[in-house]
Amino acid sequence: MRYQVEHETIYQYESNVTQSYQQLNMVPRDTNYQRSLSHQLRCDPAPSEQSKRQDFFGNSSDFLTILEPHEKLVIHSSFAVQLQTRPSLSDLLQNDQPWEQVNALLHGDSARYLEAMNYCYTSPKIQCSNALADFALTCFTSGRPLIDAAMAFTQQIYQAFEFDPRATDVSTPLDEVLAGKRGVCQDFAHLMIGALRSIGLSCRYVSGYILTHPPAGQPRLVGADASHAWVSIFSPNHGWIDFDPTNNCLVQHEHITVAWGRDFSDVSPMRGVVLGGGEQKLKVKVTVTPETT
Repeated sequence: MRYQVEHETIYQYESNVTQSYQQLNMVPRDTNYQRSLSHQLRCDPAPSEQSKRQDFFGNSSDFLTILEPHEKLVIHSSFAVQLQTRPSLSDLLQNDQPWEQVNALLHGDSARYLEAMNYCYTSPKIQCSNALADFALTCFTSGRPLIDAAMAFTQQIYQAFEFDPRATDVSTPLDEVLAGKRGVCQDFAHLMIGALRSIGLSCRYVSGYILTHPPAGQPRLVGADASHAWVSIFSPNHGWIDFDPTNNCLVQHEHITVAWGRDFSDVSPMRGVVLGGGEQKLKVKVTVTPETT
């Protein structure tokens, strides 16, 4: 499957911004199941300086310095990717391991699983806790295979929590999300990661996009899509396996990966510092279009 993604971010400021320094995580990753075909980045006003580098997690970041005074900043990212078939749930279950065994392997030979160990602990936006561990153990029962339990836990979050964009923001702690049972994809990904890390498993936060489907008979709307987030769990037998608790699914051919890290703070699509500007308004437009290969 091939996709074209257009992501436009617009900041409108109350008064002139004299200087702007921005870090962008908008370049799609190459993985075992995804190949980046092209990527273009446009900025208005044009940056005075621009550089690119990889972060600790292997994500590609663009750094922009904008010295031209402006009351409006527009960042447009455009790229194409091709996705390959991922293993099915039945394939993964054939060579699954009890989750306690995975825990013991990770922590018993941490040098062997060094990359996975980066995602086992508390991070800036994910605090491990007994409450989260108890929540995970409702599905991660004694002797249950890892992938089987992870799929059940994905389903439990989907059924027990309501998608509500007004219930939380980027600073809402996980204990409030757990108590309120409402939130958005970022909250559900953080919640699942926090719960599984609290029982000693390795999970990373994945950001990207998902293909949305318009109602039957309706055209695909330009700009109506959004960024998305899901969870990747480490299995010694299979490597990293992705689950989407917002949509109750094992990730297959409709999720487009941009970046991964410990939590949202590592992979925010755009963050920076501006001098001046006063009040600001943010508008984001995303379009994901499937293409025939």
